[in-house]
Amino acid sequence: MTTTTPARGRRRAPSRMERAAGRAAALQKPRVILALLLLLALVSVMLLDGYLRSEIGNDARVRDGAAYDEVPRKILDGGPILTFSGGTAKTQSVPKKTIVLTFDDGPTANWTPEVLEVLEENDVQGTFFMVGSMVSRYPDVVRTLVDQGNEVGIHTFTHVDLSYQSTARLRRELKQTQLALAGAAGVTTTLFRAPYSSEISAVDNYSWPVYKELGGLGYTSVFVDTDSDDWKKPGVSKIVRWATPKNGQGAIVLMHDAGGDRSQTVAALGAYIKKMKAKGYTFTTVSGARAELDRAAAAARGTGGTAGTAGSRQVPGQRTDGQRSGPGSAGTDPAAGAGTGAGGAAQAAQRKATGATLYEGKALVYAVAVAEWVVPALSWFLAVVGVAVMGRFAMMLVLARRHHRQRNRRRGRGGGFRWGPAVTRPVTVIVPAYNEKECIANTLKSLAMSTHPIEIIVVDDGSEDGTAEIAESLGMPNVRVIRQENAGKPAALNNGVRNARHDIVVMMDGDTVFEPDAVHQLVQPFADPEIGAVAGNAKVGNRDTLIGAWQHIEYVMGFNLDRRMYDLLRCMPTIPGAIGAFRRDAVLEVGGMSEDTLAEDTDITIAMHRAGWRVVYQEHAKAWTEAPGSLKQLWSQRYRWSYGTMQALWKHRKSLTDKGPSGRFGRVGMPLVVLFQIVTPVFAPLIDVFTVYSMIFVDFRAALLAWLAVLAVQLVCAAYAFRLDREKYRYLAMLPLQQLAYRQMMYLVLIHSCVTALTGGRLRWQKLKRTGEVGTPAGVN
Repeated sequence: MTTTTPARGRRRAPSRMERAAGRAAALQKPRVILALLLLLALVSVMLLDGYLRSEIGNDARVRDGAAYDEVPRKILDGGPILTFSGGTAKTQSVPKKTIVLTFDDGPTANWTPEVLEVLEENDVQGTFFMVGSMVSRYPDVVRTLVDQGNEVGIHTFTHVDLSYQSTARLRRELKQTQLALAGAAGVTTTLFRAPYSSEISAVDNYSWPVYKELGGLGYTSVFVDTDSDDWKKPGVSKIVRWATPKNGQGAIVLMHDAGGDRSQTVAALGAYIKKMKAKGYTFTTVSGARAELDRAAAAARGTGGTAGTAGSRQVPGQRTDGQRSGPGSAGTDPAAGAGTGAGGAAQAAQRKATGATLYEGKALVYAVAVAEWVVPALSWFLAVVGVAVMGRFAMMLVLARRHHRQRNRRRGRGGGFRWGPAVTRPVTVIVPAYNEKECIANTLKSLAMSTHPIEIIVVDDGSEDGTAEIAESLGMPNVRVIRQENAGKPAALNNGVRNARHDIVVMMDGDTVFEPDAVHQLVQPFADPEIGAVAGNAKVGNRDTLIGAWQHIEYVMGFNLDRRMYDLLRCMPTIPGAIGAFRRDAVLEVGGMSEDTLAEDTDITIAMHRAGWRVVYQEHAKAWTEAPGSLKQLWSQRYRWSYGTMQALWKHRKSLTDKGPSGRFGRVGMPLVVLFQIVTPVFAPLIDVFTVYSMIFVDFRAALLAWLAVLAVQLVCAAYAFRLDREKYRYLAMLPLQQLAYRQMMYLVLIHSCVTALTGGRLRWQKLKRTGEVGTPAGVN
């Protein structure tokens, strides 16, 4: 029998959604680009944070015991201040009865301020050799330090032994630290101290070329005369004793304001300053000591000059003619003229940062501030997500087992499970079809084998490939073909519901084939008058390909295991379009299949809940559907599903405030769906990014074991799901590859959908290309 639904006009005007879809089609590519840019930004933030914490590019090698025969003897026997003027190495010693307090490895948020407090109380300035990564993390501390009159020097950006590094790495370490200082305190510096260095006598054949390179760039390398060894935590008295120079000599003293607990250093510092002042010592900075030496040299020559007339030296980033050179861009020589420094003689090595150096430095500090906040916040959030996911797995296993035992209870104590009196009356099966010529014959032949009395309505939604003619040519007496102009799947289903002769309607896709007893099993729950809709067990028919096998695992583990859980919780979110049954009156009561969303199956399921109907899952009602056969088709289908689900959830957001039984979905189902179908998958790629990051830069073995542990949990869940559905376990061999490739694609699809939703885009219905390879149930089996 063929029925044609009359058209209201020769051409149907495009709907509001179709018009919006047309306008939005051109915006899809920019949205993908936006999503990729967001992912790139996150990866960049993680890499920056890892670099700051020495997880990336870290080189922990420290050279010891190398030969020093290539180092000039006058250098090894010289003072702790090494400069190169005109290419000639020169050392200087601190004047007698003069102490230069230097602090390495900082700044830190806790110990550096305490050191500064002690220095300020005793009216003393120090020279702080800072690690660039720490400077960028604690810019406020550096700013306070400079404002207080202290001097800063470079201690590299990542605290590496430069004798192992290339010249390019050396220059990069210098420039990055200069930018950090510029961004934090608005200054650059000409002072440098190499990590793991000590007295100048320790310079060896490997480090000497480094110091010559530094000198060529105009840096002043600063060593130590006296090491307090405070890092050993020997006690306050020993720190004071070890830091005291002998015989009234001047000294550059080494202490630390980072690297662990520095409470002993802070306690010893005040006592040390008081002790040395009592002995007649004065305290200054490296630049202050050099200025004093210059004044003494000028006085000895009888010139009466000042520090500014002691001569000219090449410095980082400047030639003597004032033109910039070298990578440091650190300014002019402090001895080139009085008043050129950033803070007088005590800070003469510092220069005020200007131009690109200043703005690049500020950008670096701001980027680090973002990384310092984003990465820890994400780490905690992802830890919560991870716990939630593991909890969900556990809940699924427990509830799925309970569901299976309840629904498959055998006769005996308590009796077998029954929905009620057997449902044997005829039902209507609605098959919406649009260009389904490859599949429609197999679909109808599978229905002809049904063990339950049925009426079949094929609603041809304006097909252009002869779908309706194929359905009619089969000559099945219980098949009616209704033709309508193309209006979409919801309109086709509503047309079928209006024309149904029976009170129960079964809805299926035009590419799906039913098991002979599928309809009978599907309608049995309607023996309970509280049940308004039933979800069947959809299975992938074309599972012999790699993509098909991945989807098969997803259907069995993800969809059907989930439905068992949601069934017991009475908050089933979706009745699959491939196989589902409804009370006809209930469908009409909620307004039919809505065109408001692209997930009409989720939309009507939530509407049924809100109308007070119960929705259940019938695992024994099995149907075989043709899954997308290419990545492009799979992307299109899942993009529509995920976006449509978001539309449906937003449409029914007021269910969160519904009262009574009708509000159960809002109280239980809505939060679960949002958390585990949107929020968790959106952030799941970040977990994978963190895992890959940890494997490469942190601890490969620990990260790999963690990933394998999660995979094992998923494998257990999947194996149990396969057991419940009596599926062959051999497909589980695809699970590891599914986690590496297929799952990532699904995450990207969801992220793409979220970006589309947030930017106000719309999607149109996307028709998948069918092959008809899913035959009758017997053929599938």
